[in-house]
Amino acid sequence: MRDESAGLASRKTTVSARISPAGGLDVLSRQEVSRLRGASDSGMHALLRRCALAVLTSGTISDDPRAILESYPDFDIQVLQQDRGIKIELTNAPAQAFVDGQIIRGINELLVAVIRDIVYVATQMALLCADLDPSEAMTQSVFEILRNARILKPHIDPNLVVCWGGHSISRGEYDYTKAVGYQLGLRGLDICTGCGPGAMKGPMKGATIAHAKQRRRNNRYIGITEPGIIAAESPNPIVNQLVIMPDIEKRLEAFVRMGHGIIVFPGGVGTAEEILYLLGILLHPDNAAIPFPLILTGPAESAAYFEQIDHFLRLALGDTAAQRYRVIVDDPSAVARAMAKGIDKVRNNRLDTKDAFFFNWALHVSPEFQLPFHPTHEAMRALQLHHGRPLHELAADLRRAFSGIVAGNVKEEGVRAIEQDGPFDIDGDRDIMQALDKLLQGFVVQHRMKLPGGTEYVPCYRIVTA
Repeated sequence: MRDESAGLASRKTTVSARISPAGGLDVLSRQEVSRLRGASDSGMHALLRRCALAVLTSGTISDDPRAILESYPDFDIQVLQQDRGIKIELTNAPAQAFVDGQIIRGINELLVAVIRDIVYVATQMALLCADLDPSEAMTQSVFEILRNARILKPHIDPNLVVCWGGHSISRGEYDYTKAVGYQLGLRGLDICTGCGPGAMKGPMKGATIAHAKQRRRNNRYIGITEPGIIAAESPNPIVNQLVIMPDIEKRLEAFVRMGHGIIVFPGGVGTAEEILYLLGILLHPDNAAIPFPLILTGPAESAAYFEQIDHFLRLALGDTAAQRYRVIVDDPSAVARAMAKGIDKVRNNRLDTKDAFFFNWALHVSPEFQLPFHPTHEAMRALQLHHGRPLHELAADLRRAFSGIVAGNVKEEGVRAIEQDGPFDIDGDRDIMQALDKLLQGFVVQHRMKLPGGTEYVPCYRIVTA
């Protein structure tokens, strides 16, 4: 993938404009508008500004969460209440979001999604879930956010494939994700990703060609992100439905509740976190009978990567975990066929259990996969990475370890914590730590921690193997 981050700081051409929102957002209350404008702790302006700027620079490739804000320090956004509805006022916005003085419609729609989700989460969620137990409330909140975003579609057979993978991948790996997306699209399958570049963009790009060849309309290219990572992974230009979940745990739960199968392409620590999250859920005894196709795939050049992942998962979680996924190397058609066949099983199971096609209510997601994990130095040291625990609990803590490394790499608060107090310490059983250290070193050598061409990667973690 071409590195554009070096030119980001010098690209500061800006436009100021007052625009009408495109679709999905007609009116807001005075209180909502006031909170969007507010700079206090209870206000939402800083969050709105950060997420809006990421959308306005859609397609930019950078893994520095502060680079975009530093490149456009004078950017501002205000939501104005007027007699005929709302207007969005942009000051010193990136010119790349405009054509001949008019904002690109797709970017306008994503900007509306930002406002919609920030307002909804801030003003409605506490009221809607007040009478539920904490776990049910979190699942209900995921459902409510997706429903409010009009993402959940009834009367459609299961056809949504979630694609995970890294933003920092080689050109060969990127081309492979397009080939898989193309094969999925030929079979009438829609795509959902984390909305960024690399393996999040490629499947969507391949599917658009296949959907066009099949003369298929109303295609869905869904991007699900969260405020802590959107600045480092701006939405790619193909995303036509964007949802901003309030935290990484609700983002991950949205993927598994809404998707009918998951394909994992090569990636780094974020991808490993996603794999462990899903495996941890599938390894819970309550989910043993629920079909959920999970395929790990990449081109021939990525075979060693998947061997490393498979070795680590088998060592840490055993062969039981390995039975829940399948590795297919260098065969896009086989991946698409296997996924389509797996989704048929999902459809039959949903019919048998009377579960919804558009939201997997039957899947049990326990609190350790729902409660937000704040990767402080103390929290990272407290992780229990030891054999002998229930597999789903060990997977949950392994997921948190990778989540902390993601935060130290690309999330603003994590980067600041590392700058202030040094790398996170990760401790556990010696064999798990040795395997983890080898896996992470492989990510570094393969440039899966940092975009190629950028600065040399400095680890934000320290593995304790003594």
